[in-house]
Amino acid sequence: MSGRFANVSSAVLLGGASSRMGRDKAMLERDGEALVVHQARLLAALFEEVLLVGGDPPETAPGRRVADEPGERSALRGIVSALQHATAPWVLVTATDLPALSADLLLGLVASQTPDIDAIVPRTDRPEPLCALYRVASVLPAARTRLEGGEFMLRGLLDTLRVTWLEAADLDLVHGVEALLNVNTPEDWQSFSERSG
Repeated sequence: MSGRFANVSSAVLLGGASSRMGRDKAMLERDGEALVVHQARLLAALFEEVLLVGGDPPETAPGRRVADEPGERSALRGIVSALQHATAPWVLVTATDLPALSADLLLGLVASQTPDIDAIVPRTDRPEPLCALYRVASVLPAARTRLEGGEFMLRGLLDTLRVTWLEAADLDLVHGVEALLNVNTPEDWQSFSERSG
């Protein structure tokens, strides 16, 4: 347990439909193991608590299994489930379609905590709310309100929060732009595989 964060829980969201990929993105293989396993191992090296939210993670993925709350599938519902089940006051949420996710980026998010904000979110050409740090006490009620109102867009949630943005200069320090590469289609996955292989 030594050296891992106890005041920040981590969560991998794997309940997505993967409709554009045509198969479960969490089960795509990188270096011989499913993406969700690869990502969960990365989180487990940094955080005492890893939550595997939604989906059907392999037994080899370290972490506590958490079901999505009932209802229409959405990233917001996954975030609510993660925040609800976390034991720490902050939760670092990631999506399984970030195959290049790095410890440097995650540590950069954690290092940006201040007592007067609700979230730390990277922003490249757009916000990246599925690789972000959220304060449970303020974000969970805001996210629940939007979920119950049928407002599923994460950008709308961010508009209600006090957010610290990690912009290009910050992301350059932790190679964040590369780490935020997401794969949504077979072509994205092939391109990533060719570059990283």
